[in-house]
Amino acid sequence: MALLVSFAALFLSVVFVQLGAGALGPLDVLSGAAEGFSTRQIGLLGSAHFVGFFVGCWWAPRITGRAGHSRAFAAFAAAGAIGALAHPMWIDPYAWAGMRVLSGFAVAGCYTVIESWLQGKVDNDTRGRVVGGYRVVDLLASLGAQAMIAVLPPAAYASYNLVAMLCCLCLVPLAVTRATPPPSPTAPRLRPLAAMRLSPLGAAGVFAAGVTMPAFRMAGPVYGLEVGLDAAGLALFLAAAVAGGALAQMPAGWLADRYDRRHVLIGLSLAAVGACLGLAAGGAASVEAAMIGSFLFGFIAFPVFSVSSAHANDFASEGGAVELNAALMFIYGMGAILSPLIATELIQRYGPGAMFAFIAAAHAALAGYGLWRMTRRGAPAERKPYRYLPRTSFVLSRLLGRRR
Repeated sequence: MALLVSFAALFLSVVFVQLGAGALGPLDVLSGAAEGFSTRQIGLLGSAHFVGFFVGCWWAPRITGRAGHSRAFAAFAAAGAIGALAHPMWIDPYAWAGMRVLSGFAVAGCYTVIESWLQGKVDNDTRGRVVGGYRVVDLLASLGAQAMIAVLPPAAYASYNLVAMLCCLCLVPLAVTRATPPPSPTAPRLRPLAAMRLSPLGAAGVFAAGVTMPAFRMAGPVYGLEVGLDAAGLALFLAAAVAGGALAQMPAGWLADRYDRRHVLIGLSLAAVGACLGLAAGGAASVEAAMIGSFLFGFIAFPVFSVSSAHANDFASEGGAVELNAALMFIYGMGAILSPLIATELIQRYGPGAMFAFIAAAHAALAGYGLWRMTRRGAPAERKPYRYLPRTSFVLSRLLGRRR
């Protein structure tokens, strides 16, 4: 307990970052709908967020190296606050997309600084407890961010002011802590083609996760509005998926450590196809059906990224894990940038169920590719322990570093 308390300032900053960033996406959907944005324009906001996020993942280590952890974190937090505060001042979907690029950049920068700071303070004896505490804090804050949607009035100055206040509050714990910042991080080399050659199925699974989970996160609120959920119902709908994903990590890890990870990945994908088709066909039948379907979807689909990454890391050398995981994050980002726009376009053309039909198709393709890959190469001789991996920054793999 004393160990985790010593990291309280960093964990509290994570809470404020997650609350602000996690609430902004669904708030923009509700606000955009209230302001008359088209479904396609709302999808553009989600894609813009991931453009900024992955530019931020790439540039944040360089900015932190030049300015230092504290000053860089202040700059990123200020950018996030500006992006939130500007929304009510210029109500235009394309202006909002630019603001979401800025906020996505800020979120990536804040996570890069926090994870670099944590990584610099842990050793092999404390890493497991610190990383476990970090994951719990991040997941609980994510649940809280979804719940905020129930009480934030859309298209209101007060709502965006609150998000901006949370961005500013994340500065306070690091500003008053006595902890000395660690050495500045270095940006890992990005070699996505090398990752694809090393583990084609692992890379495909990560890309499928990038297509499906951001589509749900950014277009899921549009689906909720289209099937008649109010703000409170939408908050529960989104939170149910996060809760399902959080509860799935232990059984997913148990399965991935005891059975062929390709079988686990294919099984999860096929189960996700079933859950998505159920939501596409019957999610609008009742609020209860939408909530149960969302929970099942989160429980089944959220672990796909971590299982895919674990499978890819089974082929990595000890020194190549950092570059591999950075490349997998890049591959995830390629899917994440495109998928919200595609999902909302399908909703606009064919109705809300089309979003889950799109996600089901992505998982079906992954399952089919997994079955084919099993005919091309056997399972790795040695497997490394399964770990839940948040999609937060390119430096995360250093924080999760293996014990030696």
